[in-house]
Amino acid sequence: MKKVKPCVGWREWVQLPALHIDAIDAKVDTGAKTCALHAYYVEPYTNADNEQWVKFGIHPSQNSKVKTVECHAKLLEQRRVKNSGGYDEQRYVIVTPITVGNDTFECEVTLTDRETMRFRMLLGRNALKGRFMVDPGRSYLLRRPAAKNTTKV
Repeated sequence: MKKVKPCVGWREWVQLPALHIDAIDAKVDTGAKTCALHAYYVEPYTNADNEQWVKFGIHPSQNSKVKTVECHAKLLEQRRVKNSGGYDEQRYVIVTPITVGNDTFECEVTLTDRETMRFRMLLGRNALKGRFMVDPGRSYLLRRPAAKNTTKV
């Protein structure tokens, strides 16, 4: 018997546990190939093991700069990505666990300044494919992640 895929709406709550993001409102975007995460600054660095990492800041709440989370993640690569205006943009790419509803999985995420956008995160096809069905007429079909203590910077 085939496993029934959970259905997501056009927006859902997402958790990024390795980045200490307990809940971020994400737009489900089947037109975007990869996930994109708001980062208002991104600083690459080399760690003690000579690996390339990035440090970046996130304001996880929409329309608010009060809560700030500083994140560190291993850098996968830099990649040219077409932004929402159709222009090529060089972005840092990380791989991080994402929790959507009851499912947690690793996913590539590009880092970009989404300050002027309505959503701090896009959930792209790379996260949706083979895992979820999308109902574009509904919102928040899955549970909101439970709040935990988050490091504030």
